[in-house]
Amino acid sequence: EVYGAEVSKTTISTITDKVIDGMHEWQNRPLDSVYPVLFIDCVHVKLRDGQVANRPIYVVLAVTVEGTREILGLWAGDGGEGAKYWLQVLTEIKNRGVDDVCMVVCGGLKGLPDAIGTVWPQAITQTCVVHLLRASFRYAARQDWDKISKALKPVYTAPTQDVAEEKFLEFGEAWGKKYPAIVKLWENAWAEFVPFLQFDTGIRRVVCTTNAIESVNARIRKAVRSRGHFPNEQAAIKCVYMAVMSLDPTGQGRKRWSQRWKAALNAFEITFDGRLSAARR
Repeated sequence: EVYGAEVSKTTISTITDKVIDGMHEWQNRPLDSVYPVLFIDCVHVKLRDGQVANRPIYVVLAVTVEGTREILGLWAGDGGEGAKYWLQVLTEIKNRGVDDVCMVVCGGLKGLPDAIGTVWPQAITQTCVVHLLRASFRYAARQDWDKISKALKPVYTAPTQDVAEEKFLEFGEAWGKKYPAIVKLWENAWAEFVPFLQFDTGIRRVVCTTNAIESVNARIRKAVRSRGHFPNEQAAIKCVYMAVMSLDPTGQGRKRWSQRWKAALNAFEITFDGRLSAARR
């Protein structure tokens, strides 16, 4: 566009196909033996396979024992964001050398905690608080969203699990009759919601939501939207991979991320009884 030149889509595809070998090598590279936290999520792309349909691209972002972030891979699903497919993804990650994960932060997908427990029995599954809030709003009238958000804040900012339970009972008394589905939603997610309450506020900020991976997904979505839809799965994965490789070209984001995680990693070392030290030996 800058030089007034025209290049066909075929030419562009031929040029970008040069990244495929590097992409396969990256996707199958060996991984660290231990990660303190994995953030898992998916973004949706449009594929033109007979007709245009949404397909999920699964993304796994890890925090290393040094406090840096690393995207472990990209996987194209075949439909909805299913726990069964996540089991395949997590098993592949384990087969690439990941023997232990302390925490896995995710949305409240049914069956996902069982999948995580099958691959890493010691891992704690933490449901993303932001996902819970968004799911709650789906059952409420728009004019009540702010009130519900304020009523739930004492639950997820409680100093202990006991206090969180007290505040949740108060929420149920105030809103249970009008929105019983919201109360049921939190009750069903409670076992995976409370783990982060055992940590101090510094750790809570970095493990109670999937914000760490949401920023990556935002960059991916921007790249995907500029293409509209893709002719096939490989074209979609190739575009997402190139978007991932273009993240943080100056390295400043990596430095800020590492500094933010120092306090959390020290607490992780104590809380998880030396499991992170095993990765350094």
